[in-house]
Amino acid sequence: MTQQPEQGEHPRVVVVGPEGMAVAGGEPGKRPDQDDDESITDLVNQPAKVMRIGSMIRQLLEEVRSAPLDEAGRNRLKEIHRSSIRELESGLAPELVEELERISLPFSDSEVPSESELRIAQAQLVGWLEGLFHGIQTALVAQQMAARAQLEHMRRALPAGQHPSQEARSGSGMYL
Repeated sequence: MTQQPEQGEHPRVVVVGPEGMAVAGGEPGKRPDQDDDESITDLVNQPAKVMRIGSMIRQLLEEVRSAPLDEAGRNRLKEIHRSSIRELESGLAPELVEELERISLPFSDSEVPSESELRIAQAQLVGWLEGLFHGIQTALVAQQMAARAQLEHMRRALPAGQHPSQEARSGSGMYL
């Protein structure tokens, strides 16, 4: 049995994926993609690009640690660092771009940075990216847990002995 919304209320819509998990839903009158505080997963426009650049930066940091660099190598690494940040910024929402700009100090145009300056800059960027990735993972786990809780709540709301698959076969099931 479905509850009908009272006059002036919007119905609550829940989209259930093929595995029986709620994949979208929300408060009445609110789109599923709206959130009071923006989700970290919404802040990364191009996650695959950010992951590729993060992997490249981590590998560069390992290379810098293992071998000394001459002036040309340090200059090249400085340019790679700059272009990596620019590319990352193109895959991030403005809030994360601002944060990245605050934490990453630019190298001067005229001087070639020392190896230690490059290592610190690369390590700082790798650390920031790892924090971003952990934040995304945490947000995804929280969303998954909320979807599971919502599904369990929906299952408990069904009449005793009735299972969603039985309703679908009988043709008298609720539309989710």
